Amino acid sequence: MGLRKPKSIKHHGKRVAEILEAHERFFRGQEGGVRADLSGADLSRADLGGANLSGAVLRNANLEETDLRGAKLPGADLSGANLRRADLRNTDMTEAILPGADLSEAQASGVEFFRCDLSNVNFQRAHLRNVNLRLANVNGAKFSGADMGVAILRETDLTGADLSGVDLRTTLLPKDFAGQHAAKKSA
Repeated sequence: MGLRKPKSIKHHGKRVAEILEAHERFFRGQEGGVRADLSGADLSRADLGGANLSGAVLRNANLEETDLRGAKLPGADLSGANLRRADLRNTDMTEAILPGADLSEAQASGVEFFRCDLSNVNFQRAHLRNVNLRLANVNGAKFSGADMGVAILRETDLTGADLSGVDLRTTLLPKDFAGQHAAKKSA
């Protein structure tokens, strides 16, 4: 079964393709532009690869198994969104808002999570190779079982993050992480 096209998906009576076109005009400052509000939308198994969703509102949206490869999501609000098994490879999510989102088993290698709010995000068993998590809020995030090879966690406060079962040998960690981690184990 293939992915659903934005033309075939409706949200509040409008085709998602039309919502995305109006958002593109909004993003470019053109007449007739409207910020995309897809809060609570069922976008599961949708083909949104390369879409410009910069600053879009996707709170509690269902994006399970959605193709978002190469999409632009800087500043997007994905609070509580379901991104389980979504394909986010090479997506720009700089300063995106994702508290409570579910990214379990997501394909998220090469994602730019710079300065994101990732508090309480579920990253369990996600593919997070070559991601940039610098200055991200990961308090309460669950990374257990995730593949974090060559991930950048420098300048990231890992307090409150669950990294159990994660191979951190090739991960770029904060300078003080080894000392903090050893102190916690001996306590």
